Amino acid sequence: MPRQVFFYDQPERFVAGTVGQPGSRAFFLQASARGRITSVLLEKTQVAALAERVDEVLDEALRRSGGQAPIPAVAPTELIDTAPLDLPLEQEFRVGTMALAWDSSEGRLVVEAQAVLEDAEEEEAEAAFEDDENGPDMLRVRLTGAMARVFAKRALDLVAAGRKPCPFCNLPLDPEGHLCPRANGYRR
Repeated sequence: MPRQVFFYDQPERFVAGTVGQPGSRAFFLQASARGRITSVLLEKTQVAALAERVDEVLDEALRRSGGQAPIPAVAPTELIDTAPLDLPLEQEFRVGTMALAWDSSEGRLVVEAQAVLEDAEEEEAEAAFEDDENGPDMLRVRLTGAMARVFAKRALDLVAAGRKPCPFCNLPLDPEGHLCPRANGYRR
């Protein structure tokens, strides 16, 4: 079956969002432009890893360019998108693997999210990976540095929103432990 590539070059929106209550939320990446919407399902840990890695790639691109790359150091607050996911919310696929790259010639971050493959599909795809048409479905998005920073901020805030706050400092509790700055080393 030929692969479907959902491609967005500087979409109007590229956001991470959720459906459901904390503890039973479904996480999505969603890109939209000119009335077209693509939503893909992924795990909370994938959202967190993607957001953290986006920031790391942008920081490295900014460092390598000597501060000349068109990347803000922090997310511009006027661009932060807090709106809910666009409707209709129709899942195109579940994300398996993701990749990031900074295109320095165009000043864009490229984000790719590929569909997870079942065992039979995986064997078939491995045999056909030489032919780009037969790989897994993919969402490919090209973002400006500012759009990428805004995506990362919203995604990290979204992941943190489902965590209980620390009773001392009100910061979200990290599942691996929280060293509270206000409680003199209180670890939870």
